Amino acid sequence: MSRDKNIQMADNSFSDGVPSDSVEAAKNATDTEKLTDQVMQNPRVLAALQERLDSVPHTPSSYIETLPKAVKRRINALKQLQVRCAHIEAKFYEEVHDLERKYAALYQPLFDKRREFITGDVEPTDAESEWHSENEEEEKLAGDVKNKVVITEKEAATAEEPNPKGIPEFWFTIFRNVDMLSELVQEYDEPILKHLQDIKVKFSDPGQPMSFVLEFHFEPNDYFTNSVLTKTYKMKSEPDKADPFSFEGPEIVDCDGCTIDWKKGKNVTVKTIKKKQKHKGRGTVRTITKQVPNESFFNFFSPLKASGDGESLDEDSEFTLASDFEIGHFFRERIVPRAVLYFTGEAVEDDDNFEEGEEGEEEELEGDEEGEDEDDMEINPKV
Repeated sequence: MSRDKNIQMADNSFSDGVPSDSVEAAKNATDTEKLTDQVMQNPRVLAALQERLDSVPHTPSSYIETLPKAVKRRINALKQLQVRCAHIEAKFYEEVHDLERKYAALYQPLFDKRREFITGDVEPTDAESEWHSENEEEEKLAGDVKNKVVITEKEAATAEEPNPKGIPEFWFTIFRNVDMLSELVQEYDEPILKHLQDIKVKFSDPGQPMSFVLEFHFEPNDYFTNSVLTKTYKMKSEPDKADPFSFEGPEIVDCDGCTIDWKKGKNVTVKTIKKKQKHKGRGTVRTITKQVPNESFFNFFSPLKASGDGESLDEDSEFTLASDFEIGHFFRERIVPRAVLYFTGEAVEDDDNFEEGEEGEEEELEGDEEGEDEDDMEINPKV
């Protein structure tokens, strides 16, 4: 091949120093961009693309994954701040517990007087017994009608009216009124609960791990020798190291009961069954007696222990423990502070109305969601 022909071939292979295949690739890329621009300007194509994008599920985590590394780095910094906030919140609740302890001491004299009125150890004065109800006018009219009855008959009826000591079966009536508690009470528990005179809440001392104790005070009875049965609920107010963002305030983490000193034959938490056994060799039959657990409210004082060895509880045990914690919290927050209102049923009605209100809001929200679906159908007939 001659030198001139080689030069000519080189000129054909390069154009301004660029290989011919690169020139061709650049030309194809330019044509593709022009075609893409034309396609993207087509309204039908845009609509179809938008519909495809709308059908793809979008989650917060998938969105975070699309962010640049620099932004993710800043988000991690925010999470560190959030952990610090959780620890400050934990300290806040510790101080709230101290405040609860302070005010518990202020409430206690009133609760002590409540007990005296219930047991009949002290009779309230006329001033202490005065109460203006919401239906006072109706009651006044009814009283005026009753005053027209012959005075002698009224005095005779008043004289015959029984006057029991204190308020009989006060706490037992609360157990019957509150569904959460009545579900725990068996028929053979009832005679024992009629001896219940008081329920107190005691908070842990300053500097001690956060906890509270429920004290059930009983008058002397034929069932056990204890005058007080206790249930201690242990609490925690600190973020979990493995999941600090789950912290929402103090939580009950475990509880301890007490030993009930039952009198002979009076333990309602067990029942005796008879079982026949046949000897394999001689074929003789004997009858043995065996004690097995029995359903009773008083199992409340022998609670299931939370697993502390890292092993998880089974589903039934988890449910039992959660129910126990809920009952303990309900005694502390509702029953003990507002006992008279649960005795009269007023607090029970308030609780029921609150629950019904929540259900109503949920139904209304569902209705709004259905309305939104209808609107979507009108705007996007293809959906």
